[in-house]
Amino acid sequence: MSTSTEDYIAKLESLKSGDLGLLRTHAGHGIDHSSQAFDLFSGLWWPLREKSQRAPRREVAWLVAKLYAYRPMQQADTTLAQKMATSQPRTSLTAMKSFRQRFDQLLMSPLSTIEEPLRWALDKLPVNSTLNWVKLTDDLSIWERESTRLKWAQEFLTGTKKEE
Repeated sequence: MSTSTEDYIAKLESLKSGDLGLLRTHAGHGIDHSSQAFDLFSGLWWPLREKSQRAPRREVAWLVAKLYAYRPMQQADTTLAQKMATSQPRTSLTAMKSFRQRFDQLLMSPLSTIEEPLRWALDKLPVNSTLNWVKLTDDLSIWERESTRLKWAQEFLTGTKKEE
């Protein structure tokens, strides 16, 4: 049996390129920026929310929809923090330090301002990457909890040590 989050990600994966393009154009904007985007999002999210109160919160679901449209990747088991660990530059200490500082800034960002840092993170992943969108959505749903951010930091550090 699938969870509401899995159902939501499956709906995102089934979007056509025009719908993804519409969501992409709303990067950095709220859900009320246009009626077209609102209608598209409502068709994705509201039926799940009616079925289950465990569906991702509206703010998180809107954010994930825009992120998915920005960089649609197939669903996988690897988390974003793990992917970031293996994607950091190894060319110079300065580049590595800068990358880690940006990752730390992502971890410190409140949900209300995390879209740009997450787009930066997605940009750092190799072409044809896969990502655990369900886990990302679930983590963003509890982003305010310090334990969530600490888990991301641990996953990043563990992945970094494996690479060294």
